[in-house]
This record gives sequence, C-alpha cells and structure tokens, in this order.
Amino acid sequence: MRAVVHVTFKKTVLDPQGRTICSTLNGLGHDNVKEVRQGKYFEIELDGSGEEVRSQIEKIAHEVLANPVIEEYSIEVGD
Repeated sequence: MRAVVHVTFKKTVLDPQGRTICSTLNGLGHDNVKEVRQGKYFEIELDGSGEEVRSQIEKIAHEVLANPVIEEYSIEVGD
C-alpha cells in the first residue's frame, strides 16, 4: 500500500523560506504571486491494508515526519 504525507507550517507560523521564494518570484516579474508556503512531501510504501495502515501512517506522521507544535499534515492512502 502507498501513502503520501504532506507537511506544512501551520498558518500561524512564519515561513521565512516561503517569503524568500515569494520575493524572488516577484523579482522575476511574477507580481501576482502574493504568498508562498513551502513544505515537505513523503511517499511511503507499506505492507498491509485498510485501517491498520492508515493508523500506522498517522502515527508516523505525528511522531516522526511533522512537529505538531508548528506543523500540520495531511495523509493520502491508496493502493
């Protein structure tokens, strides 16, 4: 089974790298770009199925991939 985890800063947390990217894009003439938020992307292959895998990925994302104090994450589980 394959899972995808996206990790980003919470909206209330300053994203300096995102601001730098936005500033660079504006400097390159992309004046309509108002905000950029950067994050992390993980693809994980697991053995198993259903709720067991979903529960395991939730635990991995919460305990290892994201810092729940300043980051949020979303999970997609597929075949």
